Amino acid sequence: MIYVFDSNSFCEMSPYFPDIFPAFWNKFEFALANGEILSTREVLLELTDGPQNHILEWCHKNKSIFEVPNNAELEFVNKIFSINHFRQLISSKSILRGSPVADPFVIARAAILSGTVVSEESYKPNAAKIPNVCQHFGIRCIKLGEFIRENGWTF
Repeated sequence: MIYVFDSNSFCEMSPYFPDIFPAFWNKFEFALANGEILSTREVLLELTDGPQNHILEWCHKNKSIFEVPNNAELEFVNKIFSINHFRQLISSKSILRGSPVADPFVIARAAILSGTVVSEESYKPNAAKIPNVCQHFGIRCIKLGEFIRENGWTF
């Protein structure tokens, strides 16, 4: 199974300090080594734009999972934005600030790889959120806790 992580799920892991939760990080590293955990360059850009912490350090050490979107992914992003309502994935504030926006790229990578999106966003009727877009395109979307549970991780 391939899991494509959104920025907010990496942020959700920030309380899991490696020296306090080594079992979590060992399992996460194992899943990473098995090619189960991926993301996209735009997630790394979003994280770099945020607080400097151990998560960002970990991400920079594991840059290989934050790949540049390929042509198939870019075509899927175009497919997402062909639906007028989903253009709201990019907020006016992000446009004005020139802030990185990862959501459509996370969804596209999961779609192209037949993977599962891991995001902390919640489905809201009529919203332009990751779970809404995923539901529209038939892409599985779960939260970090569900990822941990379905992989059978206990601590």
